[in-house]
Amino acid sequence: MRIRVNGAEVFFSTGSGHPDAAAPTLIFLHGAGFDHSAWVMPARYFARHGMRVLAVDLPGHGLSGGAPLTSVTAMADWVVDLMQVIEVQQVMVVGHSMGSLIALALAMRHPLAVSKIALLGASAPMPVTNMLLAAAADHHHAAVEMVNIWSHSTQLGASANPGTSNVNAGERLLERAIDGVLHTDLAACNAFEFSLEQAAPTALSVESLVIAGDQDKMTPAKAGMLVAQWLPQARTCLLPGCGHFMLSEQPNEVLDELKTFIFSD
Repeated sequence: MRIRVNGAEVFFSTGSGHPDAAAPTLIFLHGAGFDHSAWVMPARYFARHGMRVLAVDLPGHGLSGGAPLTSVTAMADWVVDLMQVIEVQQVMVVGHSMGSLIALALAMRHPLAVSKIALLGASAPMPVTNMLLAAAADHHHAAVEMVNIWSHSTQLGASANPGTSNVNAGERLLERAIDGVLHTDLAACNAFEFSLEQAAPTALSVESLVIAGDQDKMTPAKAGMLVAQWLPQARTCLLPGCGHFMLSEQPNEVLDELKTFIFSD
């Protein structure tokens, strides 16, 4: 579906469901350089089980227009603008990688806007190496290659889907992003600062889920577990043998954790 937010066209997938304005709203936020297609499986599941699903393309990503936003806080504020357009006051949010930072910032800055947050492949802060930033700034294909190699538990890109390669699929997604998007996103992640002093008291009490892969080289599992320590109501899940791209490496396990979390009272 397409709507306009702050004057720019925004695309989001409904998971092929039929959005009911009265249903609980679940927003999926993708990682750096990616788009809504990262969420095909969970978006479809929750759309068919009573949820109003929005797997969004952030500004300048995928099928959304406008320029990519340059800070995580701006992205979090943009989510609130999106919520105003669709006329909903509170949502549940699932974010992967950069999307997890957006979800965390949303809970910090607008605690009444979120009832639950699920953080996949999370780290706060989320430092990015100078080598990767420089390659992305130069629009060098090495940036795409580094992101993909470091994001999988094996360079072979083993996939849960027979006949497919996670590494090749990830490269194709990043290659179709407009020039500058990957660098803008990575720089925003690198610049994001988090401290308990910044968070509103109610933000830390939001019901949370942190999922980490024990083979994650982009956002190591210990970083995700540290984020969970800041969230008193956080549940945690450590996926054995899984890298950063957990949505493609272990989609069934991720979905099982999300189902338990989203549908819990």
